Amino acid sequence: MRYNRFGKTEMKVSAMTLGTWGMGGVGWDRYDDETKADAIKAALECGINFFDTAPAYNSGAAERFLGKTLKDLGARDEILIATKCGTFFVDGMVYRRDCRYESIRNQCEESLKNLQTDHVDLMLIHWPDLNVPFEETMDALNTLKKEGKILHIGVSNFSVAQMKEAGQFGEIDAYQPQYSMVNRDSEEIIRWAYEQDMGIMTYGSLGGGILTGAHRVQKEFAAVDSRNRFYKHFHEPMFSRIMKLLKVMDGVSGEEGGKALSQIALNWSSQKEFVSTCIVGAQTREKVCENAAAFDWSLTEDEIRLLDEAVDALYA
Repeated sequence: MRYNRFGKTEMKVSAMTLGTWGMGGVGWDRYDDETKADAIKAALECGINFFDTAPAYNSGAAERFLGKTLKDLGARDEILIATKCGTFFVDGMVYRRDCRYESIRNQCEESLKNLQTDHVDLMLIHWPDLNVPFEETMDALNTLKKEGKILHIGVSNFSVAQMKEAGQFGEIDAYQPQYSMVNRDSEEIIRWAYEQDMGIMTYGSLGGGILTGAHRVQKEFAAVDSRNRFYKHFHEPMFSRIMKLLKVMDGVSGEEGGKALSQIALNWSSQKEFVSTCIVGAQTREKVCENAAAFDWSLTEDEIRLLDEAVDALYA
């Protein structure tokens, strides 16, 4: 495992963060609790020290599962936890934003209870709530920080203008955007945040799984499945373009002795100087270990150049 400085914080984070959205039980393939717990154990064994979750992942279910598993493993003091605030999952279908002062305070208390801990290392505003002034939201987070319930404040899915505005009312230490070979929409924002010395943790690092090569034939997913609802590249015309990218990745895999495509995708992201850690939402030991093995080797400059050309072709 490789470890990186996380912006201006004093945290040293693994280049791979284990994401727990799927462990909440909604929007992704489902696995039994024993399998998911073993995936968390495998992450620890692979040297992963950063775990990402959110109360919006099935109304706290992911947080509760992560908290219980870490307690059972006696691992809380060994790792770093990032969770989020300001987004609520309602009626098993709807994500609702609410970044009012009391909502942030109450949600943090609930998260601490779910995670069975007295603090979280990083609290991120999940999505900007345009109906609530950033000053009010940051006031709640600053208070929680003073109380020692959160150690660092971050934002996810914000624009530069929104980070600048929120940053007037408190220090922002981290930025969490979607970023991968199949989604570079936030790259300019990421570069700006990196220049501000924020820690950068990218989500969707495997494009919802499409960069693993497991989805070579287009299929229909359930309405609530994140590969239908959230990750739009499972639809045309992007799906067919990505299939061409996968063929290039297949070629790199062959040159590298059959390395998994997921490892190629993770190295492509993590070898960017502005990426501190890539969030990967694996739910089985096999997938965790395969993904973590990406950090035992690196892409060559020629391989990165070849992949960059294929990535650029997605948007040509």
